[in-house]
Amino acid sequence: MIAGHFGFAAVVKGRERSAPLWMLMLASVWLDIVFVPLFLAGKETMHSVPSHSGYGAAVIYADYTHSIVGALVLSAILTTFCWPIWGRRSAIVIGLVAVSHWVLDLIVHRADMPVLPANLGHLPRLGWGLWRFPMLSASLEALLVLMGAGFYWGAARAISIQAGRETRWAAFVSILIAVCGLGILGLDVTSR
Repeated sequence: MIAGHFGFAAVVKGRERSAPLWMLMLASVWLDIVFVPLFLAGKETMHSVPSHSGYGAAVIYADYTHSIVGALVLSAILTTFCWPIWGRRSAIVIGLVAVSHWVLDLIVHRADMPVLPANLGHLPRLGWGLWRFPMLSASLEALLVLMGAGFYWGAARAISIQAGRETRWAAFVSILIAVCGLGILGLDVTSR
């Protein structure tokens, strides 16, 4: 869902022009960024699904970063860090984009996301499992990427016209978002 997360960040940038695109992109994968050192330390794990190959063929036990409570805490930390740099509104938007990661993962993950960190209380794990349907899941991600490129193009073009500047840069970045997002999606689909 990496490409989908980036696409959603671009959609948000199309609506929230004061937040930097690069920070929205980083926020969209913030939970995965924190996941990496925990994975390397063995605190969070991944296991392949024997009966499934290809796109989405893993169960991810990210019991800290991808629990809903952990996602909210990590998003609050990111919001707090961003507040003095970009102001209250942009910081809150950045934090909400970080939380959106969990919501998008809920759609595609199998039931591997806990409610509480470390799966305290052994509550039922969450996940709707769209990854079981690779073409549908990849289509959703592609749609998010294309929507992101389109929303970004609309906002960047309007800003350029309002400032009396050429719109070529806006078009270039929009195309870059689409090409890179679909390229990441393509790599993700073919590498699993």
